[in-house]
Amino acid sequence: MQQPFTAASHHDILVLLVQLGVLLFASRMMGELAQRLKQPSVVGEILAGIILGPSLLSSFVPLIGQWVIPHTPVQGYLLEVVSLLGAMFLLLITGLETDLALIRRQARTAIGASLGGIVVPFASGFALGQFLPDDLLIHPDGRLVFSLFIATAMSISAIPVIAKVLIDLNLIRRDIGQTIIAAAMVDDTVGWILLSIVVGLASGEAVTVGSVVQSVGSVLAFMILSFTAGRWLVQQLLTFVQDELKGRYMILSLVLVMVFIWAAIAQALRLEAVLGAFVMGIIFSQMRNFPQEVLHTLESVALGIFAPIFFAVAGLKVNVNSLLEPRLIGLTLIVIAVATFGKVVGAYVGATTIGRTDRWTALSFGVGMNARGALEIIVASIGLAAGILTQDMFSIIVVMAMATSLMAPPALRWTLSKITPNPEELQRLRQEELNRDSLIPNIRRVLLPVRPRTVQGVSQVIEGAVLEKLGQALALDVTLITVTEPAARNEAQSFLDQLAGSFGLRGVITRRIATREGLNSSRINRMILDEAQKGYDLMILGTAEGPATADVLFNPLLDALIRFSPCPVLLVHGQKFETDWQPRRILVPTNGSLVGRRAAELAFALAANTAHEVILLWVIEESESDHLDTSGASVIRQQTVANRSLVQLSDLAAMQGVVVQTDVRLDPAPERVILEVTAERNIDLVILGTTIGVNAEQLYLGRKVERILAESPCPVIVLNP
Repeated sequence: MQQPFTAASHHDILVLLVQLGVLLFASRMMGELAQRLKQPSVVGEILAGIILGPSLLSSFVPLIGQWVIPHTPVQGYLLEVVSLLGAMFLLLITGLETDLALIRRQARTAIGASLGGIVVPFASGFALGQFLPDDLLIHPDGRLVFSLFIATAMSISAIPVIAKVLIDLNLIRRDIGQTIIAAAMVDDTVGWILLSIVVGLASGEAVTVGSVVQSVGSVLAFMILSFTAGRWLVQQLLTFVQDELKGRYMILSLVLVMVFIWAAIAQALRLEAVLGAFVMGIIFSQMRNFPQEVLHTLESVALGIFAPIFFAVAGLKVNVNSLLEPRLIGLTLIVIAVATFGKVVGAYVGATTIGRTDRWTALSFGVGMNARGALEIIVASIGLAAGILTQDMFSIIVVMAMATSLMAPPALRWTLSKITPNPEELQRLRQEELNRDSLIPNIRRVLLPVRPRTVQGVSQVIEGAVLEKLGQALALDVTLITVTEPAARNEAQSFLDQLAGSFGLRGVITRRIATREGLNSSRINRMILDEAQKGYDLMILGTAEGPATADVLFNPLLDALIRFSPCPVLLVHGQKFETDWQPRRILVPTNGSLVGRRAAELAFALAANTAHEVILLWVIEESESDHLDTSGASVIRQQTVANRSLVQLSDLAAMQGVVVQTDVRLDPAPERVILEVTAERNIDLVILGTTIGVNAEQLYLGRKVERILAESPCPVIVLNP
């Protein structure tokens, strides 16, 4: 009886390892060269495969061909599996970068470009198939099926190639980039439906209304399943993994498991596995609690390893030597011209007439969607295996696929140089760029430990106001957690439910942990920190109790939580005030440091879309050397630096609709000035950014911060990013 697991031969494995090493090295080097020549790296990655393949080096240096080109079915299968992984990873990243809200705003344009990008290429491809020579057909009497296949091949776009081009050109987040991806997705979906019908015709199966409805129904069923049950399942699994599992990279593993499952479902429905990866990427991108570091890890793996191999393998399949006969060269150029004409003109007409876009934007859709890449090679391979294409026609389509892929980047760069983005798009892109380097916009999961009490604590009023303000701009998941004795579980749950309702937020989760081991500080601390390890972006701690002894800043529990928190901490230190407190006047002391900038970002988020005032205060700390400098050059230089930094922060505030006041003062005791300004301007909230200093025994925030906490007449927030 044959064993169910049969390993490839020793030589086949050796060849695969050599292939992967050579292809990855060559594609990365050629990609680097392409970028130095101001071209997208995908151009170099495809060319690396063409240069190594039978078109060039493998023909002239047989030793290279022996190790780089697959010579047995097993070698081909092994390399194809790795290549498929590359396409799936790339489509996953594309899905994660897809903004459905933006696409909905551009839906009319996407539909127009897609409709034109299908109809015109299909019609021109069908006409071409009617006039190609008989010797390119396996069965001259099967010209109808042949023409339909050529028409279908002309209609397809390659989302992996288009996505990589857009990423390389830094266009994936542009309005036009998102619209191209949406239109290409529709093109490919329709193209695969048409392909299944044509292959059915070629196999002799009867193509009926029922079979067409079945093909369309498979796509619709897959999409409905994905964005209903699939979305719900991903949300439940993501929450479970974050809350219950502690292993490193568990969310990364979850993403890949779901990608493979959804790719398998798509494949089972006779769609493409890459479509499943793309859809799963979109679903994960809609999860509010999806960690950005997982996206960065996936981008590193996809764009640094698998995608270059995928494109190099695509280039490896090109063999132009078989087409060097003048007649075949001419036919190849005609096929390339018809393919380019159909896609560019079709998308252009659709975008201008239905989408009502300007001509340069419409032209950009056409040249972007003209890239066909490796998916066209897959289509050609299906046609070859189904007995529709001859070997020569297969090679012609493969060359057309590579030619259109290589044409797309420079053509897209040229058309986009003619387009001026509108102010709204520029502001969105600028805001996204700033958000990538900011703490506040990337907060998704917030942990708020609380202690059950009969009367709502003062600090929790501040916490509620802060969370409500942040929740208006961010999709927050807030977890309220308390540790209690078993006998007080119901009372603790009632308190948590009441507190959650007072915050006015959706997505508030309550977590009550009962312990029989006693409620000592060490035990509570350990249980809260265990929860904090589960992928939270911020922990908010109320510190209204104040110093307990000279050995601790607040109390042993709070000090330990601050010292050992695995995530950024926001300390809320409150004084007595009215329960309808609002931060109408916010003071942010800053000195140009990163922590000062983070404090300002928090203030801007709290004041956005309100009439609240933000005062940025820069105190130049006058030193003895400044007194000795009779020219005053040192102080003048510090004032210049302060003014420039405050202008930058003011610009950041203006992008969020926040008007700020700036104040630069000179004083040897900054904390004294901060307290004076707080009193003079009737400040409601002071926000301090600081790096928490920790020694072996106790928490230390610094002399200045601790004095402000002790003497401030209003609440103080200390942010440790």
